[in-house]
Amino acid sequence: MSSSIMKRDYRNNRSALFDGIEEGGIRAAPSYSSHEINEQDNDRAMDGLQDRVLLLKRLTGDIHEEVENHNRVLDRMGNEMDSSRGILSGTMDRFKMVFETKSSRRMFTLVASFVVIFLVLYYLTK
Repeated sequence: MSSSIMKRDYRNNRSALFDGIEEGGIRAAPSYSSHEINEQDNDRAMDGLQDRVLLLKRLTGDIHEEVENHNRVLDRMGNEMDSSRGILSGTMDRFKMVFETKSSRRMFTLVASFVVIFLVLYYLTK
Protein backbone atom coordinates (compact mmCIF):
# COMPACT_ATOMS: atom_id res chain seq x y z
CA MET A 1 0.00 0.00 0.00
CA SER A 2 2.84 2.37 0.65
CA SER A 3 4.00 1.83 -2.94
CA SER A 4 0.68 3.02 -4.35
CA ILE A 5 0.76 6.11 -2.10
CA MET A 6 4.27 6.95 -3.31
CA LYS A 7 3.17 6.59 -6.95
CA ARG A 8 0.16 8.83 -6.38
CA ASP A 9 2.34 11.44 -4.64
CA TYR A 10 4.86 11.23 -7.48
CA ARG A 11 2.09 11.81 -10.06
CA ASN A 12 0.68 14.74 -8.06
CA ASN A 13 4.11 16.33 -7.66
CA ARG A 14 4.89 15.78 -11.32
CA SER A 15 1.63 17.28 -12.49
CA ALA A 16 2.14 20.26 -10.17
CA LEU A 17 5.65 20.75 -11.49
CA PHE A 18 4.68 20.53 -15.15
CA ASP A 19 1.27 22.17 -14.83
CA GLY A 20 0.67 24.48 -17.76
CA ILE A 21 3.18 22.79 -20.06
CA GLU A 22 1.80 20.92 -23.02
CA GLU A 23 3.69 18.53 -25.23
CA GLY A 24 4.31 21.19 -27.90
CA GLY A 25 5.43 23.92 -25.52
CA ILE A 26 3.94 26.35 -23.02
CA ARG A 27 0.19 26.63 -22.98
CA ALA A 28 -0.89 30.17 -23.78
CA ALA A 29 -3.01 32.14 -21.40
CA PRO A 30 -6.50 32.70 -22.78
CA SER A 31 -6.04 36.49 -23.07
CA TYR A 32 -3.10 36.18 -25.54
CA SER A 33 -3.27 34.92 -29.07
CA SER A 34 -0.47 32.82 -30.53
CA HIS A 35 0.42 35.70 -32.87
CA GLU A 36 1.03 38.05 -29.91
CA ILE A 37 3.17 35.45 -28.17
CA ASN A 38 5.25 34.92 -31.32
CA GLU A 39 5.74 38.69 -31.63
CA GLN A 40 6.91 38.87 -28.01
CA ASP A 41 9.31 35.98 -28.59
CA ASN A 42 10.63 37.66 -31.72
CA ASP A 43 11.10 40.96 -29.87
CA ARG A 44 13.02 39.22 -27.08
CA ALA A 45 15.16 37.37 -29.60
CA MET A 46 15.90 40.60 -31.49
CA ASP A 47 16.86 42.36 -28.26
CA GLY A 48 19.22 39.50 -27.45
CA LEU A 49 20.74 39.67 -30.92
CA GLN A 50 21.12 43.43 -30.67
CA ASP A 51 22.97 43.05 -27.37
CA ARG A 52 25.28 40.45 -28.92
CA VAL A 53 25.95 42.66 -31.94
CA LEU A 54 26.83 45.60 -29.67
CA LEU A 55 29.13 43.36 -27.65
CA LEU A 56 30.85 42.12 -30.81
CA LYS A 57 31.17 45.71 -32.06
CA ARG A 58 32.86 46.77 -28.83
CA LEU A 59 35.09 43.71 -28.94
CA THR A 60 36.23 44.37 -32.50
CA GLY A 61 36.88 48.02 -31.58
CA ASP A 62 39.05 46.91 -28.67
CA ILE A 63 40.90 44.44 -30.90
CA HIS A 64 41.49 47.18 -33.50
CA GLU A 65 42.85 49.53 -30.83
CA GLU A 66 45.14 46.80 -29.48
CA VAL A 67 46.46 46.03 -32.97
CA GLU A 68 47.15 49.74 -33.56
CA ASN A 69 49.08 49.95 -30.27
CA HIS A 70 51.14 46.88 -31.18
CA ASN A 71 51.89 48.30 -34.63
CA ARG A 72 53.14 51.53 -33.04
CA VAL A 73 55.36 49.59 -30.64
CA LEU A 74 56.75 47.49 -33.50
CA ASP A 75 57.44 50.61 -35.59
CA ARG A 76 59.32 52.22 -32.71
CA MET A 77 61.26 49.02 -32.12
CA GLY A 78 62.18 48.84 -35.81
CA ASN A 79 63.40 52.44 -35.78
CA GLU A 80 65.47 51.80 -32.65
CA MET A 81 66.98 48.69 -34.24
CA ASP A 82 67.94 50.71 -37.30
CA SER A 83 69.64 53.35 -35.16
CA SER A 84 71.41 50.62 -33.15
CA ARG A 85 72.59 49.04 -36.37
CA GLY A 86 74.01 52.40 -37.46
CA ILE A 87 75.82 52.89 -34.15
CA LEU A 88 77.19 49.34 -34.23
CA SER A 89 78.46 49.67 -37.78
CA GLY A 90 80.19 52.96 -36.81
CA THR A 91 81.87 51.21 -33.88
CA MET A 92 83.01 48.37 -36.13
CA ASP A 93 84.48 50.89 -38.59
CA ARG A 94 86.46 52.46 -35.74
CA PHE A 95 87.78 49.04 -34.67
CA LYS A 96 88.85 48.36 -38.23
CA MET A 97 90.73 51.65 -38.32
CA VAL A 98 92.48 50.82 -35.02
CA PHE A 99 93.62 47.42 -36.26
CA GLU A 100 94.77 48.72 -39.64
CA THR A 101 97.52 50.94 -38.28
CA LYS A 102 100.60 49.24 -36.82
CA SER A 103 101.09 51.61 -33.89
CA SER A 104 97.48 51.20 -32.87
CA ARG A 105 97.79 47.43 -33.07
CA ARG A 106 100.80 47.52 -30.73
CA MET A 107 98.94 49.81 -28.34
CA PHE A 108 95.96 47.45 -28.34
CA THR A 109 98.24 44.48 -27.63
CA LEU A 110 99.85 46.35 -24.74
CA VAL A 111 96.48 47.33 -23.22
CA ALA A 112 95.05 43.83 -23.70
CA SER A 113 98.07 42.25 -22.00
CA PHE A 114 97.74 44.62 -19.01
CA VAL A 115 94.05 43.72 -18.69
CA VAL A 116 94.83 40.00 -18.84
CA ILE A 117 97.62 40.31 -16.25
CA PHE A 118 95.33 42.34 -13.99
CA LEU A 119 92.57 39.72 -14.23
CA VAL A 120 95.00 36.87 -13.50
CA LEU A 121 96.41 38.66 -10.43
CA TYR A 122 92.91 39.50 -9.26
CA TYR A 123 91.76 35.86 -9.42
CA LEU A 124 94.98 34.61 -7.78
CA THR A 125 94.65 36.96 -4.79
CA LYS A 126 90.98 36.24 -4.34
